Amino acid sequence: AMPWLLLPYCHIAARAQLASPPAAATHQLTNSVTILYFVFGTATHNHLQANFAILSWLAQEGTAFDRIVVLTDAPEFYRFVDDERVVIKTTDRAQLDEWEGPHQFFWRVKIKAIEAVAAEYPGSHVFYQDADTFCFNDPGRLRKQLDAGRCLMHAREGRLSELPTRTEKKMWKQCRGQTFGGITITAEHNMWNAGVVAIPADKVAAVVPAALAICDAMCAAGVTRRLVEQFALSVACGLKEPVLPANGTIGHYWGNKEGWNPLINGFFLRHHLHGGSYAEQVAELRNFDFYQIPIYTKSSGTQRKLTGVVDKLFAKNVVAYAARSVDGSDRSERVLAEKGDS
Repeated sequence: AMPWLLLPYCHIAARAQLASPPAAATHQLTNSVTILYFVFGTATHNHLQANFAILSWLAQEGTAFDRIVVLTDAPEFYRFVDDERVVIKTTDRAQLDEWEGPHQFFWRVKIKAIEAVAAEYPGSHVFYQDADTFCFNDPGRLRKQLDAGRCLMHAREGRLSELPTRTEKKMWKQCRGQTFGGITITAEHNMWNAGVVAIPADKVAAVVPAALAICDAMCAAGVTRRLVEQFALSVACGLKEPVLPANGTIGHYWGNKEGWNPLINGFFLRHHLHGGSYAEQVAELRNFDFYQIPIYTKSSGTQRKLTGVVDKLFAKNVVAYAARSVDGSDRSERVLAEKGDS
């Protein structure tokens, strides 16, 4: 179990629930639902995404979940969270390094985070989601599927043997007929998107160790790493029964962050400038139009490359900064920039 670190921000206790170390906080919670977000680093947009995702769940009516756990090395981004069902837990670089395992594979930490939360909340379904997701439909159906013992992932990409990208083709060539963690990879094995990984309580003890074993064995064999943890989870979740999709309830905008990030930024900025309460943010999400922009867009790779080349070729880099002295030049920033004197 992970040695959770208590948050240093005592005033958060009145808002989001503070976590205790596992020995003190472990409870038998039969078929409860624990949502997990694992957000690390100081990139503000990632934490804005997670806060928006949390709100989307708090806006849901009914009892589709029991708690939301945010595991992060930057708890200061969650000071405004104001719901006792949200539990903020901290981690650090040393813990992440350990979770990367013997082959120092970073995305292995996702599986380890699921393992740690499952250990702290035995008897609970673990419902991991990436930060760039939102709940836009009644999640009660997903809870019923978990109660029935079914694993869920976001959406099926397809059989690894049939996927079209260079990385996927290379991965299939490396995995075809090979055995990893006791599982021989065949043409029938599917790749599922791991933006959602929901594991029922009675399957955690089998699925998580299997995913770790497959992941570690693939890393040891030199399989191209970009999708290793995703495929390992796909295989492990589907060992007993087919994986079920969550994409009818959970939106995953990994394919259009350029569109969603400004929308989410605007949402929080508007509430900040209006002095809006947390309850008002939750209330707005109840009527939010999640269809106003797509969750996926595909642009031409050639277009992106050409745009980058053109921008580089024609960039003038003619810039000016705010005056460093009250006794500086009286010339405008445009003139100073052109002269290179800014």
